[in-house]
Amino acid sequence: MVSHPDGRLDRRYAFVSDVPVRWSDMDAFGHINHARMVTLMEESRIQWLLSAGEAYAPLIKSAMIVHVDIRYQSQLRHEDSPLRVGMWIKNFRSVDFTIGYEIFGAAADDDARPACVASTQMAVVDIEKHSLRRLTDDEKGYLRAWSRE
Repeated sequence: MVSHPDGRLDRRYAFVSDVPVRWSDMDAFGHINHARMVTLMEESRIQWLLSAGEAYAPLIKSAMIVHVDIRYQSQLRHEDSPLRVGMWIKNFRSVDFTIGYEIFGAAADDDARPACVASTQMAVVDIEKHSLRRLTDDEKGYLRAWSRE
């Protein structure tokens, strides 16, 4: 688990990142554009995966997205910046894992309902062979450690 930038330890998530909302992330109605939400999730995910360090570089460099699911529960706007993105491993199988996301506006209370709930399923590939590969035991241990209890 990680400390949120303001010093709180958020036990619901394996990793929490703050992602600024750019003016270009907005749509004509003043909401964060759907495609841009996927990009903001990617920025958060990259922060998390890079924090794992070199030991997990093969996992990070070989993971590709195979499915994205996003459910909006309330509006997010530019004034909600930076978004607070909590992430954890929802599950993993022999060749893939799923990251869960709960996304909040900057002013959201600790007990607030997330404005957006999402997930990305990541398949692990052997880059040289261009085929799926199995997670190693070390990778499974890492993913298990970042799962919700």
